[in-house]
Amino acid sequence: MPKGKPNKSVEKTKYRADDYQYSVAWSQEDEAFIGRVVEFSSLAAHGSTLEEAFQEIRNAVEGVLEDLEESGEAMPQPYSRRSYSGRLNVRMSEHRHRQLAIEAQQQGVSLNQWILTKLEAPIN
Repeated sequence: MPKGKPNKSVEKTKYRADDYQYSVAWSQEDEAFIGRVVEFSSLAAHGSTLEEAFQEIRNAVEGVLEDLEESGEAMPQPYSRRSYSGRLNVRMSEHRHRQLAIEAQQQGVSLNQWILTKLEAPIN
C-alpha cells in the first residue's frame, strides 16, 4: 500500500431546502412567475403567483436533495453556509487601476474604500 494520507471516507453533509438562495420574478415571455435557486442553476419552476412559484421551486429543490441523498451524491453547499474572508483579489487593466487610484486620491480615501463605495452604489 502506498505511503501517504490515510484513506478517509468523505462525509456528505445534508442540507435542507430552506438553506438555499431563491429568487422569484415575473416573466413576460412565459406569462408566469419563475422561481429559481442559485445553487441549482438548471432548476426553475413557475406559478401564477409569486408565492406559488416560490413553493414550486422549493418543492423541486426538496426532490433534488432527496434524490442526491438516495444516490449518495454530495449536495451543493448553500451560499448561506459558505464562509467568506471578506478579501477579494480583482484583476483589471493598468488604465482602470490608475483611474481608480486617481479618483480615490481626489476623494481623500484609500483605493480599497473607493472601490467599496463604487460597489455599494446603486446600479442605474
